[in-house]
This record gives sequence, C-alpha cells and structure tokens, in this order.
Amino acid sequence: MYEPLVGSQSYTYLMAPPLKTDAIVLRSLRYGEADRILHLYTPGRGRIGAIAKGVRRIRSRFGGRLEPFCRVRLVCHEGRGELLTVTAVETLESHGALRAQAVTLDAAARACDAVARIFETEEPHPGVYNLLSNELALLAGDPRYASHANALAFRLKLLVAAGLSPSLASCASCGGLENLAGYSAAAGGVVCTACEAGSFAFSQETYGFMIAALASPLAETPAASPQALREAERAIGETLEHHAHLHLRAAVAR
Repeated sequence: MYEPLVGSQSYTYLMAPPLKTDAIVLRSLRYGEADRILHLYTPGRGRIGAIAKGVRRIRSRFGGRLEPFCRVRLVCHEGRGELLTVTAVETLESHGALRAQAVTLDAAARACDAVARIFETEEPHPGVYNLLSNELALLAGDPRYASHANALAFRLKLLVAAGLSPSLASCASCGGLENLAGYSAAAGGVVCTACEAGSFAFSQETYGFMIAALASPLAETPAASPQALREAERAIGETLEHHAHLHLRAAVAR
C-alpha cells in the first residue's frame, strides 16, 4: 500500500497528474534539515532525481523505505524544477540482508554506481532496471554472489544494454575466426594475431569467460582464474573509456 509522506500536501499537486513508477534507489543524500535527494533508476523513465521532503524527521515512517538499494513503488509530482517530489512510497524489496555484510554492501554500491554512470539519462531501459533488480536480489540472498566474476558478468550485460557489446565471435578488425589472441577497444572486441597492433594479450580462458558470462544468467556466472578476471575487467574498462568516455570504479574492492 502506498503511504503518503509526512508533511506532503496533496492539494498542491492537482495541477498535473502524478507520476507512478517503480524505482530502485541508487543513492540517497541528505538535504536541508529533514529532506533527502534521491537518485533513482526506473523501468520507464531511466535515471531520475527526486526530493523526499520530511523523511528525516523523527516522526517520519518512510526514511527507511528510501535507503540505497531499496526497490520501491513511488508516486511523484512533476514540478517546474529538475527534481520530482515524492508524495507516496511503497516498499517492494528492502534488500536489507545485503547491508549485513560489508562485501555485499560494497558489491551493491558498485553495481548501482555502474548503472548510474552508464545510464545517466531519462532514456528508458527496462532491461537495465530488471538486471539491477536481479543483481541486488542475488546479493541479498547469498553473499557468494559478491564475487569478481559476478560483478564483471553484470558489467558485461550493461555493455550489451548500452549498445557497446564487444565483438567476440570473430576478429573485430578483419572478421577472421582463428588466432584470436588480443583485445582492442578501438576495434571493438577481440582481434587476431594479424590485427593485434594496439591490443593487449587476451587469453583463451578470458575469451571463454566473457562468452559464457554473456550467455548465462547472473545466478550462473562461470568461474575464472584471477588473471582471466583481470583481463576481462580491463577489456570492459577500455571499451567504456574508448566508446563512452567513462571510467568506472574497480568491479571489486582491491
């Protein structure tokens, strides 16, 4: 059930119909004496910003519903400014269990940060919303999912959603199918020995991990050696830097 925020005045929102949306709280910042600024990711509006007024007051029952990583259903008023105003909130998933351990808390923060930075506009990506929701649910359900392999599989799937899927089936330069031994972000994926200028060495294990990670659900992310995971993370990072001019935090704490 939706609950109105303490202090909200519904009569001031009659000028425009409210926005009703599911959302994942990516980040929550204190604002003023009692408010919070929320960075949200929604299935139909992409990343949006909102203000929740009065949620930090002692009598407010809703502050805990708007913590990072919560999946909620919101009613918001769209005013003249860039921020929406939250007028009611319903908790769908609190994901409280992932806050119990530092490793899952950190993994969730890095997943949300990656989504916020790669998908920073209001362009809708329902698949990204579902992917992030699934990742948070996995982390809340089992801390073993807070692994380097899982974090990289999540980022690989984000690349696909962003239209930056690396070419892995054949050489990204010449289309050859054999001797795929390097990775070039400029070329857009793996390259063969004849086209490897400017690439970095890319092992068969890394190649296999990336293909399997893209083909598998997050819950079935394949294992790989630390060296292969470092190579995969480099490939993901260089792809984002070259094509989207983004530099993400490391996938896991070092």
